Amino acid sequence: MSTKLRFISGLILLVNILFTPAIFAVEQKQIFILHSYENNHVCGLPQSQGVKRGLAKAGYDDSKITYQSYAMDTKRTNNTAELIEAQAEIALDKISQFQPDLLIVLDDNAFRSVALKLVDTKLPIVFSGMNNLPQRYNETTKWLDSLDAPGHNITGVYEKIHFSTAVKVQKKIQPQLTRLRILSDNSPTGQALMRQIKLELKHNPIPAEVDFFITDSWEQYQQKILETNQSNIDAMYPIALRLIDADGKGYGGSEILTWTSRNANKPSIPLNFAFVKLGLLGGAGVDFESMGYQAGQIASRILSGALAGSIAIEDAKRYALVFNLKRAQELEIEIPQDILLAADEVYQD
Repeated sequence: MSTKLRFISGLILLVNILFTPAIFAVEQKQIFILHSYENNHVCGLPQSQGVKRGLAKAGYDDSKITYQSYAMDTKRTNNTAELIEAQAEIALDKISQFQPDLLIVLDDNAFRSVALKLVDTKLPIVFSGMNNLPQRYNETTKWLDSLDAPGHNITGVYEKIHFSTAVKVQKKIQPQLTRLRILSDNSPTGQALMRQIKLELKHNPIPAEVDFFITDSWEQYQQKILETNQSNIDAMYPIALRLIDADGKGYGGSEILTWTSRNANKPSIPLNFAFVKLGLLGGAGVDFESMGYQAGQIASRILSGALAGSIAIEDAKRYALVFNLKRAQELEIEIPQDILLAADEVYQD
């Protein structure tokens, strides 16, 4: 081979080495995950993990997506209307700078304060963990034509909590259960959860009398737990995830539920199965990781070309059966063997 031919062959090889990867590279997508919660929140973390698992399952693993996230911390610290709105402005600025291909919002505060400001923009949005009925948000901002065909740039997963199912499971553990106390905060999320519970009770009654206690006060919540210890209440359903003490200090879900498990002598049914790790007895609770997975699967369809407005809003499909055996021993409750065998997870401590 002549020197000229060798030079041409080498040049062709060099061109192939330099440019072939670029030709066949998969286009990198950018996703922004916006949390209502603080970092590593017991509800937010499993949802974001589920989102990434759902995307990876559909072929969008970390090598194909660049993630950016922001935690608004609206449950514990930034928990007034003014502070939430200030966080929304920060989040909107970060989203604008990042220029994502898709926005995922976790929980109602992020949806209400940020997603609704981006209705009918070019940015597709997927929500996860919405507690309020989607139709209620449509009363103030038109973002929803119907649940089956939202019609704008937003869709997602409604946090169906399966409350009646959870109580019926508890009745099998505690056949004597006749009185149940629900303890909630008065935040927008707390109000939405209470509406959902009352709606479920209307259409799917449970074999127990229910009373409700609602407060934003850390001290009142503590007092009510101690009063419940001395009452004829058989079990509790604690869903207060944002409380404030007399000095203005905020308490989030992990702090509230850890205190509850250490000071209550009544069994507690978990809203979120991850609450069982904090010391609640357990039972049937929302699988937040699975709910995030559903949102990730929806997001993958949008990245593949589907319009958000054409994808039906889904209910969270899965609840998990989880128990804390150490807590059961403390309460002197024996969980039937058939229920334990059906459990998704059993914690020993």
